[in-house]
Amino acid sequence: MDQLSSMDASFLHFETPETPMHVGSLMLFELPEGYDGDYYEDVKAMLGKRLHLATVLTRKLAPMPFELAEPVWIEDDDIDLDYHVRTVTLRRPGTMAQLEQLIARLHSTLLDRSRPLWEMYVIDGLENGQMAFYTKAHHSGVDGKAGVELAKVLYDTSPKIREVPPPRRKRTTGQYQLGVTELLQAAATNAAQQYRKIAEALPTAAKAFSTAANVIASQRVPQGERQLNLGLAPKTIFNDSITNQRSYSTLSVPLTDIKELGKRVGGTVNTIVMAMCSIALHRFLKERNLLPKEPLIAMVPVSLRTEGDSAMNNQVSAVRVDLATDIKNLPDRFKAIHNSSEAAKAVVRELKPVLGMNVPITGAPWLMTGLASLLGRSNLASRVPAAGNVLISNVPGPPMTLFMAGARMLHYYPVSIPYHGSALNITVQSYAGVLEFGLTACRRVLSQDESYELIEHLKKALKEIEALPPVAEASAGTAAPQPAELTIEQPSKPSGKAKAAAAAKSEAPREA
Repeated sequence: MDQLSSMDASFLHFETPETPMHVGSLMLFELPEGYDGDYYEDVKAMLGKRLHLATVLTRKLAPMPFELAEPVWIEDDDIDLDYHVRTVTLRRPGTMAQLEQLIARLHSTLLDRSRPLWEMYVIDGLENGQMAFYTKAHHSGVDGKAGVELAKVLYDTSPKIREVPPPRRKRTTGQYQLGVTELLQAAATNAAQQYRKIAEALPTAAKAFSTAANVIASQRVPQGERQLNLGLAPKTIFNDSITNQRSYSTLSVPLTDIKELGKRVGGTVNTIVMAMCSIALHRFLKERNLLPKEPLIAMVPVSLRTEGDSAMNNQVSAVRVDLATDIKNLPDRFKAIHNSSEAAKAVVRELKPVLGMNVPITGAPWLMTGLASLLGRSNLASRVPAAGNVLISNVPGPPMTLFMAGARMLHYYPVSIPYHGSALNITVQSYAGVLEFGLTACRRVLSQDESYELIEHLKKALKEIEALPPVAEASAGTAAPQPAELTIEQPSKPSGKAKAAAAAKSEAPREA
């Protein structure tokens, strides 16, 4: 029995029918040459042998009496694989656009809280002969980094399916549900332990606040220059209450080229991603006469996880990054985005010991659930001041090529969470030398066609960044030679079986 932290439980309490709080992944696989088996059955059989290797797959929730404290995780010894692992066939012709629309629908439905909080779908019928695999798991049990650790359990690094030790027989009392006394005792014990940890961490917290204050003070800029300390975000179409309907689209870009581009123009991979989003959002809103005069602000999740920590829980905070959409000159905008991102990360580095604290609050479940319901039904999201406009997340993924049940993974797209006031979530994940974009949004705010339009703007934005002068030449005031264009994969609109087969071959990610 393991009680959820305040951070983990918040993803449960803020969940409503309009705002499912699960994260997911869409993977594309290439079957082995000459394969004539049933891939769904092969995947299900493989998962059945490995469930015990990842606790997120074998535990379910047990709520506290009267919701006085956070729920606990308990082991489920009766997992129905036929329920959790499902199969879907796309209608003909089986385009990537059809697949993305299917993922949008699957991602919009809530997980059953009486069972372990995950589902997986094996999807066939793609016109290029590939297999798709969609997974979703509740964010209360897994964050982006822990999800990568889960992937290491589920997938192989070669076509050969590795053998794993069988699970050990569990000793149970035969009791289906925990008693009220056990639950309350566990809550009291956990609260006492957490408050003790808080007391022990007070000296460290004081030092962290002091250092962070010094970092913020050092970030002050002369009058007239762009401030690093951000105010409130302007209101946009994305700052609205949402429905449970989703739109979803994808994009793949070679990671090596992005890294080289970042070095050449004076930024990181994260800066390139932020700049791409800034340009794309600027153009998308301006075309509709909806671009505010004030700069857009991105809410960017940051990991608080220490190196080597693979616990299946959430250790994350968020920073606000200036997207500088009010700056017309692209080199100046790129520099402003980079400076804002680095300044925000510098403060978080110092506050890690404080941000990661777990503070138990009596009655938090019913209080937070009520607030979440109020936020959606009252349309407060469109009325109250906004901290940010969109969610943009960059998650480091596995650098090597992965396999599942003998099939080679070609793409590993993220599927994430929009929320009231942040109707668009742009998540980027690296995989085997490729940077994979997944745009998840409320369909009422950003339709499926508009999501594809935003993907096209991201591609154009990358070309604009690519055309920036190298930092050395820019500082010297000389013109830069035109760099070679980046190769951008376009999986969203396959056209014909022959072209799709050729695209599948050319789009295969390179070995890291």
